[in-house]
Amino acid sequence: MKNHVLRPLWVAILLVIALLVARKLYVPADFGINGRNFTYGYYRKASVNDWKEFKVKYKGRQYCKECHEENFDSISKSKHRIIQCENCHGPAIDHPDNPEALEIDRSRGLCLRCHADLPYPGSHRNDLPAIDPEEHNPDKACADCHNPHKPDLEG
Repeated sequence: MKNHVLRPLWVAILLVIALLVARKLYVPADFGINGRNFTYGYYRKASVNDWKEFKVKYKGRQYCKECHEENFDSISKSKHRIIQCENCHGPAIDHPDNPEALEIDRSRGLCLRCHADLPYPGSHRNDLPAIDPEEHNPDKACADCHNPHKPDLEG
């Protein structure tokens, strides 16, 4: 073969070798299929124990009901009944013993995650009541006028 063909060929071969060496050095030995089929796809087998030891952050609405029965009952009868408490109030795992220390997000951004006008065809996003945040009371928090625990009523 001519010299002009051999040089790029050697570069390509060295590049492939470098990639294989890098993969051997950086990819854990237990990463891969780990079985005869692709049931779990690619994962690191040792991470299974890591996930078993992972601290669960969400406790569910039954945990909230123990102390917040009034809000639980009102939201259970409202349009927000399908939304878990922790979606708006944050994970309950670090709920303080002193509820006065619990910070509640009252920002517009929290409500706009679901109620910003985003016309995506076929996504059922149009089924949610939406606002234009630039026009609808732009300087106010939503909770100043609306009670999120009773969204069916005008605040």
